[in-house]
Amino acid sequence: MPRPAAVIIGAGDATGGAIARAFAAEGLTACVNRRERNADQLEALAQSIRDEGYAARAFPGDARSEEAMIALFDQVEAEVGPVEVAVFNIGANVNFPIAGTTVRVYTKVWEMACLGGFLMGREAAKRMTPRGRGTIIFTGATASLRGGSGFSAFSGAKGALRMLAQSMARELGPQGIHVAHTVIDGAIDTEFIKGRHPDFDNARAQDLILNPHAIAANYVMLHKQPKSAWTHELDLRPWGEKW
Repeated sequence: MPRPAAVIIGAGDATGGAIARAFAAEGLTACVNRRERNADQLEALAQSIRDEGYAARAFPGDARSEEAMIALFDQVEAEVGPVEVAVFNIGANVNFPIAGTTVRVYTKVWEMACLGGFLMGREAAKRMTPRGRGTIIFTGATASLRGGSGFSAFSGAKGALRMLAQSMARELGPQGIHVAHTVIDGAIDTEFIKGRHPDFDNARAQDLILNPHAIAANYVMLHKQPKSAWTHELDLRPWGEKW
């Protein structure tokens, strides 16, 4: 029997990579995706997972492209195995005052953070529905619930992604597919945050920064939940985060 696949859209060096590694450790083949310009880093991530004794393959491509997403899922199903898990983990976090938010910025953020989620969710559902099983997880943010000052594009896209997840959960749950949306509320331990947080080392030492591997463990937990107690929305934040 072919090994089941976990497709991770937006598999960067931090959260996405940790999610891919966690599902690979569960016996799935981690099929990681980023844009073509990051193909070298993507292959390095897949290789690092293989070096740990697990299965992983890199599939560079643009998540905003319908053709690319169809081709990705077709290739995974043909060459790897049935898609058991699909995770959408693209962020697109930008901050612009409303007067300085161009149509190009707003459209690009929506394409990255919402349209890409729709394409992934649709293609995953097409493959999972006939089998009557599977897990689809969308990574959300604080902006999924409330629009902060300067985040019109980001909150608009993340709010729409949340509604997409709810709609899919109501449609696909009765068909055996677990659709979940996570609210990642707080700073994540990444190089990006490290360079901008005023007291990063101290905050991390006190567990005031989200650990990507802890996030990933919760994604695996969602996938392994029994049908009688499925979680649709899960919020994750450091203990000291104000909310």
